Amino acid sequence: MTVDELLKRLVEIDSVNPSLVPGAAGEREIADFVAAWALESGLAVEVLEGTPGRPSVIVRTTNGGPGRRLMLCGHLDTVGFGDSKESYVDGDRLYGRGAYDMKAGLAAALIACRDANVESLAGEVVVACVADEEYASLGVQEVLATLSADAAIVCEPTESTIAVAHKGFVWTEIEVVGKAAHGSRPHLGVDAIMRTGPVLVALDRLNAALRGNQHPRLGPGNLHASIITGGREESTVPDRCVLTIERRTLPGESVADVERDVAELLASCQADDPSLVAKSRTTMSREPFETADDSPIVSALADVLGDAAEIAGVSYWADSAFISAAGIPTVLFGPSGDGAHAAVEWVSISDTVRCAETLTAAALRYCR
Repeated sequence: MTVDELLKRLVEIDSVNPSLVPGAAGEREIADFVAAWALESGLAVEVLEGTPGRPSVIVRTTNGGPGRRLMLCGHLDTVGFGDSKESYVDGDRLYGRGAYDMKAGLAAALIACRDANVESLAGEVVVACVADEEYASLGVQEVLATLSADAAIVCEPTESTIAVAHKGFVWTEIEVVGKAAHGSRPHLGVDAIMRTGPVLVALDRLNAALRGNQHPRLGPGNLHASIITGGREESTVPDRCVLTIERRTLPGESVADVERDVAELLASCQADDPSLVAKSRTTMSREPFETADDSPIVSALADVLGDAAEIAGVSYWADSAFISAAGIPTVLFGPSGDGAHAAVEWVSISDTVRCAETLTAAALRYCR
């Protein structure tokens, strides 16, 4: 089976994440397909399913001798379909949900594992085909509890650049407390939504201040207001307003840094308005990651790519942060396309073929 044939088959399998879309198919069918394909290709297979119904598959080479272990990683799940319910080919583009994010990278990784499975291989190539990347990253955490490696390549789409850094994120919920009253008697209440206004202004100032700290590959950190809720009905002074913000963090910034910034911001707002009652809590966070340019895995990919090698950062978060945090030098490398999480999604077929060839050559070079 060629890489484009494998890609088409993977995209045809519904693997929408059920944590995002209740009742969705999940990873069962695609995990079964990957496991069967790998066994037919002479590779070793292990299925992990710590969370029932959410399997991940570890695929390994079966030939070779002593050397390094390289982990290739791709996720099995996708977001909801949008307008991408039917997959089709138009010229060099394969359209369909998950084609770009990231079944093309997964197909390239699996083909690379198969093609590197030769007697002359020094070391081992492992593909971690993980569940749930699009929600809570259950799969990669389960894999890392049982598997380590000397280096890793996460095959998310990078437009064929070697990505060595991405931002993390922190979600913070800010609750502003007021007092309910009839709208005709506002003096008896405290308008929680109105009290939130100065907090939003202060957050906008903080976002502007973040632009002063520039990462050479990622630019500045940033924040935005994601969700706001409050009020009961039109004629009642609202007694509660809840604001959720997302802060994108740079390598070197921690959750504690973000929590301190928010606490200082609220304290400043309360100093200006002593009647303001507000509290905050972190609801979710993911770490940023960065790998040194002179890491051996970066060098292996760069040597294979030659003059076409470009080292960059990517704007999105990925499971690479978990792998890097486990002490495994990690990069991202995958094919070009467009439409991740969008209504229409596509990936370059020829670039997927080149990606598989590059991963195969990089694996043989790195592992020895």
